[in-house]
Amino acid sequence: MKLTKATIAIAALAAGTAAQAALPMLYEEAAAREEEKLIINYPIAGIENARWFDYRIDITEAQKELKSDLRKASDTEDLRDAWEEYGRELKHERIDYIEDMAEKGYRIGEVTVIQN
Repeated sequence: MKLTKATIAIAALAAGTAAQAALPMLYEEAAAREEEKLIINYPIAGIENARWFDYRIDITEAQKELKSDLRKASDTEDLRDAWEEYGRELKHERIDYIEDMAEKGYRIGEVTVIQN
């Protein structure tokens, strides 16, 4: 009898996980995931100053806040709000960091390789 209850519980858990995986990704989550790809992982011009450390701290705080908001979410609208806020914060912090560094004369470099 115990084996049957355990088997049913495992099957129900697996079915719940499969159903979750089948859900389409929210637009807000997809947009936030694209913003995550743009997170700056190295300081602009190699300058590790207060702006760089502030940027990294702000990114970490946004990630922690997202986790907290997702845990508290009770419906799809809460999930949308959490992902939208997260994506907005990532973009805002990235732009602020780039602009602050540009004011100091440091720019993000771009290299183009042309093959003949």
